[in-house]
Amino acid sequence: MTRVVKMSSAFDSQVGGSHYKNLAIQPLEFIVANELDFPTGNVVKYVVRYKLKGGLEDLKKARHYLDLLIELEEKKLAAKEVS
Repeated sequence: MTRVVKMSSAFDSQVGGSHYKNLAIQPLEFIVANELDFPTGNVVKYVVRYKLKGGLEDLKKARHYLDLLIELEEKKLAAKEVS
């Protein structure tokens, strides 16, 4: 008979709270699975958790990262137009 041993994962525990524990998928799992960059991942993280942890402050953090992404995209577009 073959015995299956489940390896523990860092996703099984959370340091610093329990705000992701009851979600169907943790934001980091989604971010990694979709190969999102740092600022995009932070938008996802803060929007997902705002009701569970930081409220309005987390929405402001998400907006900050979204503003950064918009700025970066506008710079890329401007650079293409100059070339």
